[in-house]
Formats: sequence, structure tokens, C-alpha cells
Amino acid sequence: MLLEIADITRTFGGVRALDGVSFSVGSGEVHGLIGPNGAGKTTLINILSGITPPTSGAVLFLGNPIHALPAHRVAGLGIARTFQNIRLFPGMTCLENVIAGQHLVSKRALLPRLLCLPSAMREEREYRAKAMATLARVRLDHRADFLAKNLSYGERRRLEIARALAANPRLLLLDEPVAGMRKRGLTQVAELVRLLAQEGMTVLLIEHNMAFVMELCSKITVLNFGRTITTGTGAEISRHQEVIEAYLGVKDAPHA
Repeated sequence: MLLEIADITRTFGGVRALDGVSFSVGSGEVHGLIGPNGAGKTTLINILSGITPPTSGAVLFLGNPIHALPAHRVAGLGIARTFQNIRLFPGMTCLENVIAGQHLVSKRALLPRLLCLPSAMREEREYRAKAMATLARVRLDHRADFLAKNLSYGERRRLEIARALAANPRLLLLDEPVAGMRKRGLTQVAELVRLLAQEGMTVLLIEHNMAFVMELCSKITVLNFGRTITTGTGAEISRHQEVIEAYLGVKDAPHA
């Protein structure tokens, strides 16, 4: 397994945001993480990306524990993420935002760049070309010179994905990647996620758009009140009584 989450618990004061969450994500899998608001989904993504340490439990990436590592070390291992609330550099262009995302894989030395040596200039052109190719993947290459703050909401969502992809991650964590998007933007993100999976990238995504999740994810984990209800295929979770209760709020809901 690429990612193993073992009995993760996280408390904030007297509040238990996560309570013994366990599941695994296979290499090349598109795995959905769903649940009602307040279920603990974003807290778990924050733990996986090193922003928040767990109170107890373990996270293994490629068999190695990462739950005690800071965010920059986790990112350096090949885990990139987007955020529920978009976090871009608004005063920078789309191209500059993506170039900034390359810092983990960049080998550029400062002195050659300060001296404008030919090798540094050649590398600079290579990184710009890679950034443009990444923008093209999310269909934003025509916006390369636009400031991020001047993009539409859907374009900013796609730009954040592009910046995450610039780090060449093994695991991509997407926190509500199509929230608030119109049909065209949603379709473009769905096509991109499919392509990434075909190329061998692993994707773990949080999303409330159930049609999007059911269409893309080979496995889905459901959280409620910080606990794992179940993990399974879309068909399996749609028939699971506890999942129905969590979403419909009734104990005697009919099976789907």
C-alpha cells in the first residue's frame, strides 16, 4: 500500500475530531474521503500533509512513518495538496504560482542565478517550460501571464491543482477540488484526475459532490463524527446502512 492510516486520533481540547480512523490507499488509486460537515475530513488531510500532528496513531507512506514529520518534510517525500479555502499568491501570475510550486524539485543554485550564468539561464527556461506544460494540463496556459487574483473562481481552483502538480507528487491530496464549480470546470477536473490516475499518480480527494466521487473513485472511505464508518466501492457504500443514516439522518432509511 502507498498510504496506510492506522488508528489516527486527534483531539482539540475536549473535542475529539478524529477517533481511531484507519484505512489504506493503494498506489495509482483514486480514493474518495466523504462524510457530513464536521466529520473530520480536513483534519485528516492536515495530518497527512504534516500541518497537524495526530494525538495518537500512525501514518505510513511507502511503509515509512510520516506522522511526526513537519509539512516541508512530508512534501519533500512526494505528497502535495490543495486546500478547501484556496491558497494562492494573488499578486503573482499563474506562471509564477506554478514555478513557486517547483521549489521542492528545483536544483537551482543561487550564485549562478545571481551571476546570470548560461547554465542558470538554461535551467530557468526549462523550469518555465515545465510550468507552462503544467498549466496546459489544467487548461490555463492561455492565462499564464494573468495575476491569480484576476482569475475566475474555477480557474483559481485549477491553478491551485497545477501548483500542487508542479512538485511531481506521488500522492495528491485534493480538498474539495470542484466545490462551487460549474459543469464545465467540474468536467475538466474530472478528466485531469482520470489522466493522473492513468499515469500512476495516487489521488485522495475530499468532495461533497457525490456524482463526482462515484464517477472517479475506485474506493471510498466514509467518516462520521471522526470515525470510519466503512471503506468500499461506490456501490457498496451506497447500500451501507450507517452511511445512509449519516447522510439522511434517519435510522430506518431504506437501502439504496
